[in-house]
Amino acid sequence: MRLLICLVSWLLLCCCWRTRAEIFTSIGQMTDLLYTEKELVHSLRDYIKAEELKLAEVKSWARKLDDLTRISTSDPEGYLAHPVNAYKLMKRLNTEWSQLESLVLQNPSDGFISNMTMHRQYFPDAEDEKGAAKALMRLQDTYHLDSEDFSKGRLPGMHSNAVLTVDDCYDMGKTAYNEGDYYHAVLWMQQSLKQLDAGEEAVVSKAAILDYLSYSVYQMGDLPRAIELTRRLVAIEPSHQRAGGNLRYFEKLLLKVQSEEEPTNQPASEEPIQLGTYVRPKDHLPEREIYEALCRGEQDGMTEARRSRLFCRYQDGSRNPRLLLKPMKEEDEWDSPHIVRYLEALSDYEIGKIKEMAKPRLARATVRDPKTGVLTTANYRVSKSAWLEEEDDPVIGRVNQRIQDITGLTVDTAELLQVANYGVGGQYEPHFDFSRRPFDSNLRVDGNRLATFLNYMSDVEAGGATVFPDFGAVIQPKKGTAVFWYNLFKSGEGDYRTRHAACPVLVGSKWVSNKWIHERGQEFLRPCGLTEVD
Repeated sequence: MRLLICLVSWLLLCCCWRTRAEIFTSIGQMTDLLYTEKELVHSLRDYIKAEELKLAEVKSWARKLDDLTRISTSDPEGYLAHPVNAYKLMKRLNTEWSQLESLVLQNPSDGFISNMTMHRQYFPDAEDEKGAAKALMRLQDTYHLDSEDFSKGRLPGMHSNAVLTVDDCYDMGKTAYNEGDYYHAVLWMQQSLKQLDAGEEAVVSKAAILDYLSYSVYQMGDLPRAIELTRRLVAIEPSHQRAGGNLRYFEKLLLKVQSEEEPTNQPASEEPIQLGTYVRPKDHLPEREIYEALCRGEQDGMTEARRSRLFCRYQDGSRNPRLLLKPMKEEDEWDSPHIVRYLEALSDYEIGKIKEMAKPRLARATVRDPKTGVLTTANYRVSKSAWLEEEDDPVIGRVNQRIQDITGLTVDTAELLQVANYGVGGQYEPHFDFSRRPFDSNLRVDGNRLATFLNYMSDVEAGGATVFPDFGAVIQPKKGTAVFWYNLFKSGEGDYRTRHAACPVLVGSKWVSNKWIHERGQEFLRPCGLTEVD
């Protein structure tokens, strides 16, 4: 037994050394959690052999996880590419393993419990599970996915056995409810109720679901339906602490509303609650609808007339010696502002090396607060990033030199190569790469961000496009290619048309690296124009 305890401790320390904060934003790091879970299952099975008679129920629980971990670790990134799998991983490690702990406490198993207690600090916590749930809701909104599609594993272009149970849907709804997000609480509580009414077994009771659902519907302003749902709750559980009082309040409020308006005696709708039943509340982003429509492939601004103005060519960097024998393949993605894509910008070896160096350094991406100038995390940028410099590896030097050769701009004043990994629902909402005046203090030496060179280091199965809401461009990620555009006019004024976004990753893992090229040093490489908008 002492040997087993030491083994479990060693396994957990090896697998869980990374800090757990915000782990759900990077599939590259979340794969470690799958191996952690697999090792926990293996150690659990060894323990079961010593406690066979006492732990029959635990053994059954472990068998259920055996198949799951075998599938998940055979292709970790592929498994976590499905957002439901990623969410359920968070839920298992935060909730279900705690249930196992309670079960084992009923038996003389101090060794196993002490190890679980000691190492739970490395597990995803409630914040991580909440973040994964909110990521699913973000995907649901952006790509117009019904809760039932998610619960059945149906995503655009694929079907999976990654399903959400009644209890999973209930927990999703409860997460939204606790955040004051009654719109999503309604959608997920309704789905939980639907699956329960269809005969699916669950731990949660129908009364609990109706309790949350009825009040959330009331918060969405649908009094007739809130009354109907509350009556169902009272019929199931007459002594419910809140139901009776809520019912009387809702009925009184409805009478008041009807007395102030023209009476209609309209009964509660019997149509099922689904996407479109209620209006999604407005938020901070003015171009939300346009941005999400572009992410879905709608409202693409490309026209035949514009397409006829786009060409492809060989780019030798104005007779740059390093590009004479092997010029870059350059394609126009957009005419104005001019956006180009370079094919074969990175080799598979270079991509692998960059990802290898970046993975241990990945940390939650930050943005600069416009009021304080302090770097901080934000809900509108959900990814993990790392910064690589030339001293880290010769590959970084080669990539920087290639960017300089292709663009004809110096990278001496550019920022370090930033590597980002977008995992479950990873996104970056519409933003400008350049700084609007007055400039931040960190830009006073090297100037504003003149241009952006963005490398795509992975294909993405669904979602993850780079979109420009102002003019409707949609740039799809393609492994090994890069896109380039200027953020500033030649006058130094910001080109506000370049406001862009990284759409949420629906299925897959998105890796990118980018180089932000600054103004200083470009005075003779990109001279000023005659007008503000040259």
